[in-house]
Amino acid sequence: MNPKVSVIIVTYNSGDFIIENLDSVYKLLWKEIELIITDDCSTDNTVELCKTWLKKNKERFLSISLVTSEVNTGVSANVNRGLEKATGEWVKFLGGDDAFAPGFLTNCMEHVAANPEIRVLFSQLNVYRETFEEKNFIYTTPDEISPYSIVWPERDAESQHRILLNSDRIHFTPTAFLHRETLLSVGGFDERFRDFEDYTLWLNLTRTGHKLHFMHKVTVNYRRHSHALNNTVIFHVVNPNYFKEEEMRKIYTYPYMPPLKRMDARYKWYASQIFRLKGFNRDTKINILLSQMLTFYLNPFSYIIAIKKRVDPKVRGNELYL
Repeated sequence: MNPKVSVIIVTYNSGDFIIENLDSVYKLLWKEIELIITDDCSTDNTVELCKTWLKKNKERFLSISLVTSEVNTGVSANVNRGLEKATGEWVKFLGGDDAFAPGFLTNCMEHVAANPEIRVLFSQLNVYRETFEEKNFIYTTPDEISPYSIVWPERDAESQHRILLNSDRIHFTPTAFLHRETLLSVGGFDERFRDFEDYTLWLNLTRTGHKLHFMHKVTVNYRRHSHALNNTVIFHVVNPNYFKEEEMRKIYTYPYMPPLKRMDARYKWYASQIFRLKGFNRDTKINILLSQMLTFYLNPFSYIIAIKKRVDPKVRGNELYL
């Protein structure tokens, strides 16, 4: 019998898209699926739609579960509730507004079977606007993997961790395919940071020696839409999430940085506070120039780092200084 996979659908007010999402799970060719839906106190009809769909299609799966919460707890706690229910060898989380490409599970399971050292696998993502129609297709990411990519095959977990200390370089997160015991070994998702469930996980995994692998196949269709939690009405000079990261960075990144990079990061944090003010964070030429002046041209650490990269080969070749 093939290994069991726990497919965990993560929902919050996903009523407009959840049936399309669940239908994409149903159509997967892999048969040994444990389906878990975990909802974070939706205020729309998401839970009712899920109950009806599960009742109609439960025979398709090895088992089904619907986990709900009486209060909204944030993404990290929501995915952990799904993980607690999972019993599969592998787990796959997917937002309720996205969908699987038809060959997703078969491709992933064949790839990890051929490469038994893999415990964390990423792949390609198709990005669409509003609906998964050809006319609304935007791009596939990542298109090509270069030596500068965090998932370049020759890069090890230590190298990946150094890259991640600067910023979250993974823009294809919805494709993550995870070995359940490995995920549990690092404590799952850190609920202290309700909206940074992915970034902290990648840092924990790479810090403990788990390399992030990549498969060059499309496995997930990702939807950009006006109701998404991470949707922004206007473009920003500084991503608003940046201002929420500081407490997380005090635990996950600063302790592992050399003093010079830590001072550089802290300087940029303080210099960017002006962009919290109304109007300053709008994506205008003046605001962009102001950001460059404050965080780079007036930043003494940027010049010190530039000099060290020229004269010190150990710094020049270190991913922390990219």
